[in-house]
Amino acid sequence: MYFRPGLHKEAGLSFSPIKAIVSPRPIGWISSCGKDGSINLAPYSYFNAISELPPMVMFSSAPSGNAQHKDSLRNVIETEEFVVNVVSAALGDAMNITSADLAYGQNEFTAAGLEMADCNTVKVPRVAAAPAALECKLWKVIELPKPETGAETGIGVMVIGTITGIHIADETVKDGKIDVTSYQPLARLGYMDYARINDVFAMPRPAVK
Repeated sequence: MYFRPGLHKEAGLSFSPIKAIVSPRPIGWISSCGKDGSINLAPYSYFNAISELPPMVMFSSAPSGNAQHKDSLRNVIETEEFVVNVVSAALGDAMNITSADLAYGQNEFTAAGLEMADCNTVKVPRVAAAPAALECKLWKVIELPKPETGAETGIGVMVIGTITGIHIADETVKDGKIDVTSYQPLARLGYMDYARINDVFAMPRPAVK
């Protein structure tokens, strides 16, 4: 099977397979704050770490059918700060609630019954129950190319941030390392599917000859 992006239905596929092919993907549960003080919390599956030195992460906001930015993006552009909260298996339902398209100014922390906690280097709150959180300062906002198909959509945007502070729940650390099986991070697959990370194995790198 071969087809060009956007022409999956002609190939017999009901949905675009890109998200299913590029999986599992970590979920960036992004909390942000607008200049007016309004709080937003939303999950992004187009998210990842992109550098350790300097420590940087990115998330991208999909094209929208209108000219308005999504709340997270609007807030980050206004205040140049955001927090990446890690989604544990126990927080999966709450994360899903925060994916709802609420009106600007409605606090998703409240909607999902989540407690907010203060950060050290940014004014944005973090999810208190998250096993880890990354405080970030905006480095750059990049507009992505307009799609060749779906001309009625807007332009996708990539946000790149520098990590300025790290929170880790003490109970997740064992022998000086984070034990991800202790909180089982959720990952996004294709369609409406998710994976729970609970099986981990090591693969030592080959020795240099």
